[in-house]
Amino acid sequence: MDYSRFLSKISAARQTNPARMTKELAKRMSSVIMLAGGLPNADYFPIKTASFTLFDGTTIKIGEELMKVALQYGAADGIQELLSWLEDLQMKLHDPPTAKYAPESGQMKICITVGSQDGLSKVFDMLINPGDNILMDDPNYIGTLVGLRPLGCNIISIPSDENGILPKALKDILSRWGPENTHKSSSNTPKFLYTVPNGGNPSGSSLTAERKKEIYQLAKEYNFLIIEDDPYYFLQYEKTDAPSFLSLDVDGRVIRCDTFSKVISSGFRLGFITGPAPLIDKIILHVQVSTMQPSTFTQVFLLQLLKKWGQKGFLDHTDRVAKLYRKQRDALLAAADKWLTGLAEWHPPKAGLFLWIKVKGISDTHEMVTKKALEKGVVLLPGRGFTLDPSKPCSYIRASFSYASSDQMDQGFQRLAELIREETE
Repeated sequence: MDYSRFLSKISAARQTNPARMTKELAKRMSSVIMLAGGLPNADYFPIKTASFTLFDGTTIKIGEELMKVALQYGAADGIQELLSWLEDLQMKLHDPPTAKYAPESGQMKICITVGSQDGLSKVFDMLINPGDNILMDDPNYIGTLVGLRPLGCNIISIPSDENGILPKALKDILSRWGPENTHKSSSNTPKFLYTVPNGGNPSGSSLTAERKKEIYQLAKEYNFLIIEDDPYYFLQYEKTDAPSFLSLDVDGRVIRCDTFSKVISSGFRLGFITGPAPLIDKIILHVQVSTMQPSTFTQVFLLQLLKKWGQKGFLDHTDRVAKLYRKQRDALLAAADKWLTGLAEWHPPKAGLFLWIKVKGISDTHEMVTKKALEKGVVLLPGRGFTLDPSKPCSYIRASFSYASSDQMDQGFQRLAELIREETE
């Protein structure tokens, strides 16, 4: 693939920061005389050791030598041992066809980011020039929308339902551009499709296997990239045979964003991006002049935890977390059935943390949610902010089942039902 067509002018102009530590230098730190970089002297760090107790009572200890590593600068793309662990995980879960490609042909590569939101921001910076066309299903994640709007791109709305993007609708939109022009560098065909394939935020939708295959074929035909933002991959409540876009990627056109926020810690601020080497390398160049690197300390802590668990232990942990959230989801659905039947409509989410509720008889929920529900002691989010055109009325509400107890969910929906009745009578 010719990746130059996709790069923004800013990204195409990025160059290596020669003062930043590389993976190669990090490997040789113990065997070289370091007179180049401005590395602080680790002997003067005030923290010598640390010990962490896990939920099962076992501990993780970071001794003096490892602590020196944890408190020091590191490579921009992450600790090599952690990158290797993540590569093995991606091979286990997704078996990307590009794993054995040559780097210039789109070989799978991983970099660690300061949470997946930071990674997404850098992906958008890499790809978007003002005036570029991009594709998104509607509604979509509000954090992505507010990040994209100032960049001056044209966001093209793709209709979706409870099973995600409608491939026929996507094809109809793409037919505005002839496939014969899509590989030209001057083409203004959409550069990428952004989607949350499992447990979409806010809709809770999950793409089926057949739809993913159809969408990937359209990406090949019309030569656009797919940004697969999958924070709820491990929070799937109904196991399906739906492959990831990464596992379908024979061309090197998928950029996949993963995070540890939902299954280990949101405060760690660690995510990772998997994609074709020529594009991941551009993200790393951006890291060198922005965050410089993800936190070495949290990487070291996470690596020790993953090594203690092993791959099976990590996946067992994610299964436990998914079971807990499934109970939370079922409690919210029970409360919805009890109080909102006849007043609203919804589809049970197969993944994720959210229930997308369409209120009957109310064209716009904004004031009801932001003012009146709050006065009743219930915090929800109005649907308008999740739509590609937030100036239009929206009859939807997003409710999260991640945090509240089942009793609180029941009380919250009881109060919401009372409010809907008051608004519609």
